[in-house]
Amino acid sequence: MTAAPELLQRLQDVLPAEAILTDPDVTASYAHDMASFCEAGAPAVVVLPRTVEEVQHVMRTATALRVPVVPQGARTGLSGAANASDGCIVLSLVKMDRILEINPVDRIAVVEPGVINAVLSRAVGERGLYYPPDPSSWEMCTIGGNIGTASGGLCCVKYGVTAEYVLGLDVVLADGRLLSTGRRTAKGVAGYDLTRLFVGSEGSLGIVVRAVLALKPQPPQQLVLAAEFASTAAACDAVCKIMEAGHVPSLLELMDRTTVRAVNDMARMGLPETTEALLLAAFDTPDPSADLAAVGELCAAAGATEVVPAEDHAESELLLQARRLSLTALEAIKGSSMIDDVCVPRSQLGALLEGTARIAEKYDLTIGVCAHAGDGNTHPTVCFDAQDPDESRRARESFDEIMALGLELGGTITGEHGVGVLKKEWLAREIGPVGVELQRGIKQTFDPLGILNPGKLF
Repeated sequence: MTAAPELLQRLQDVLPAEAILTDPDVTASYAHDMASFCEAGAPAVVVLPRTVEEVQHVMRTATALRVPVVPQGARTGLSGAANASDGCIVLSLVKMDRILEINPVDRIAVVEPGVINAVLSRAVGERGLYYPPDPSSWEMCTIGGNIGTASGGLCCVKYGVTAEYVLGLDVVLADGRLLSTGRRTAKGVAGYDLTRLFVGSEGSLGIVVRAVLALKPQPPQQLVLAAEFASTAAACDAVCKIMEAGHVPSLLELMDRTTVRAVNDMARMGLPETTEALLLAAFDTPDPSADLAAVGELCAAAGATEVVPAEDHAESELLLQARRLSLTALEAIKGSSMIDDVCVPRSQLGALLEGTARIAEKYDLTIGVCAHAGDGNTHPTVCFDAQDPDESRRARESFDEIMALGLELGGTITGEHGVGVLKKEWLAREIGPVGVELQRGIKQTFDPLGILNPGKLF
């Protein structure tokens, strides 16, 4: 879609030429994130600002001309939250990628939204500090995108999700005003918590241009244990026993048989293909071997057929790499996948996995499950051939049934991927009509013209 001359002229008045992309072949590459079954429009223009002032100018221009704006990071999202709408300005924040401050005394980092998660993690690690949120896409995803979708990761069972590390934000509002929320202090309860409101808002309330993030002291290197089970029910029982006993693992992940085989097929990792479920537990305590031994006993009591603790950090990292490859490996089975993100109470984890297996059989589909088992956040991944209309239909219907099952079990439709386009109908089911009404009211307050990421969430 061609940008209107007035829109281009106003953008060019302030932004450098290299920050404005109009070639349709180029702008088309910014049209969508990594989600399946999510509509995407054709952007009129893609803008890549480097300063807060440039973002403000974009938003003032958009407000004046009533042009929708879709903020983007690295587009690794899995819900369509970064998908363009027809005639929009795609506001890509990847060029705003500076780490502005790392403060070991206050234990904070101040960053721009385009900073890559792994880059920040390594930078603070050099100062003896630790930024825990670690999505599987941490080598590519940006902090701004993590904030927009309230992303999680493998370490959430001990350290929590992105929202728990965002202390303050600078946000450019729809009309171009700059709002600062939150604090740099360890404590602070002044006024409504607007910072937390922006986390997970998917760019629908404002454009995050700077973030103050909480850091922790760097823990010891973790050691990992792998436990094989003859059923997913036994593996889920082990998870419950571990948590009930009061253990605090730094990671507690589950891979079902389908996932294990997919990883082996793709990367020749040598994982045990005879297992029905592989549980990975890790500790980053001063004596991780003792913690792993205690957890190993609980796994054996729950029916583990084999329990193998890693001998060193290198072996631990190999097991974690296998887990991080899970979603990519499952997609390779059929070439396309729909990655669900249902989170249930830990006590219902087994019921969700058993229900997912029934759904896979009902629709004659391959559905692999990997999970952040320690916090009940599962990723049932529907594998399908996107060129087969009937299989695509069955994939979408099975995806919806898994979400319905999650709600029936007292869970939520998304633990860390967000709502975007993919799950907005399900958001309404989860929060109900009163919740939808109030959330739309909040959106109206921040974005009265409805130009910020339209069509997402509601």
